[in-house]
Amino acid sequence: MRAERLVALLFLLQQRKRATAAELAAALEVSERTVYRDVEALLAAGVPLWTEQGRAGGIRLLDGWRSRLDGLTGREAAAIFAMPSLLADVGLGSALSAAQAKVLAGLPAELREYASRVASLFHLDAPGWFQQAESASQLTVVAEAVAGSRRLRMEYQRGSTVVTRELDPLGLVVKAGVWYLVGRVGEDIRTYRVARVVSAEILADSFERPADFVLPSWWEEASARFERSLLRETVRLRLSRHALKLLRNVTDPDAAAMAVATAGPPDGDGWREVSLEVESLPVATTQMLSLGVGVEVVAPEELRTALAELGLAIAARNTPVEDRQQGDAPAGSA
Repeated sequence: MRAERLVALLFLLQQRKRATAAELAAALEVSERTVYRDVEALLAAGVPLWTEQGRAGGIRLLDGWRSRLDGLTGREAAAIFAMPSLLADVGLGSALSAAQAKVLAGLPAELREYASRVASLFHLDAPGWFQQAESASQLTVVAEAVAGSRRLRMEYQRGSTVVTRELDPLGLVVKAGVWYLVGRVGEDIRTYRVARVVSAEILADSFERPADFVLPSWWEEASARFERSLLRETVRLRLSRHALKLLRNVTDPDAAAMAVATAGPPDGDGWREVSLEVESLPVATTQMLSLGVGVEVVAPEELRTALAELGLAIAARNTPVEDRQQGDAPAGSA
């Protein structure tokens, strides 16, 4: 994109002080004619450039002039403007606005327009469909404790009771519109749903973050452990080719991937037998129903019976109107 190339040209000149059009063209992988057009665009945007003729000549920046955005490309500037409003939820909305203002002040007019336009094309809608983001009244206080590495005392709703917790707040995670606090209590690192924090107080004590703690990595591993803990039953199925492809869409993706990877050889019709970990047999009944006629339960018998009974109930409920009318007709009628 031209805007990105203009920024790249500007910073090349800032780094090299002087360069020929041929050198710049080679670095940017464009023609010399394009370089001269870009130089004209930067001049029009107020960047103090000039060209010198002769063997020692080239394109130069005014001595002492520097952009206040060293290394920032047009796309990177646009990313700052496209950052989600989630920052406002944790009290960083004004900081983001200030950063955006500084970026705008340091960009030539053409690039300011580009950054603003690109940012307007992207929007993050964190919650899933049919789901509202939770209201977390103490989120700003919790976020301040996280940012300042200060201990936190909070009243936390657990079921029907409220408990008091003092912890080291290590980080915040938002997943599908729900905020989670990752905190250390003693030697244990636990997760708390911020919407259940009834009250929160930042304490005077600071704390040292564990040297080996990386929030994204910890969250990924903790999420995987939690999801695995939900899978308490193993079922055996025969699946058609189509059902095998659909399996990851109706059950746990990792469990489905393992089932596919360890599936038996296909029979003459392409059906394969798999072992699948599921949360429970009632949940598996609903999940298998989504595979339609492409699934046959091998074991356990309880699941096979439940699926058959559910299928019969659905068939009876959805008998065509014509068949129901004939079944209700008086004996001897045509």
